[in-house]
Amino acid sequence: MNYIRSFAIVMICFFLGQGIQHFSGLPVPGSIIGLFILFFGLVTGICRTEWVESTCNLLIKHMALLFVPVGVGLMNYLGVIENNAAIIFASTLGSTVIVLIVIGLAVHHKEKNS
Repeated sequence: MNYIRSFAIVMICFFLGQGIQHFSGLPVPGSIIGLFILFFGLVTGICRTEWVESTCNLLIKHMALLFVPVGVGLMNYLGVIENNAAIIFASTLGSTVIVLIVIGLAVHHKEKNS
């Protein structure tokens, strides 16, 4: 019974996100909106962690399998990826450097004030 409740909560959040995306036309995938809905429910206490823990653990356990369709789907856009490889590489490298600098500054600031 715990798996059914857990799965139902996750799917309700997913379908709410899909519906919000469909009717609002936001350029954000509905699954991401659903994740934010689930996150909001967990943070505010509307949804308890124990209620979704079993389904989340099951999905995390099989996460590698869930990436296979995405990897296969990328093959459809291999030409686009090849044509923009330099831009993709530069943006990936640039964003990684920015994140490292921001985290380093935040830790330095925290250590200095402690």
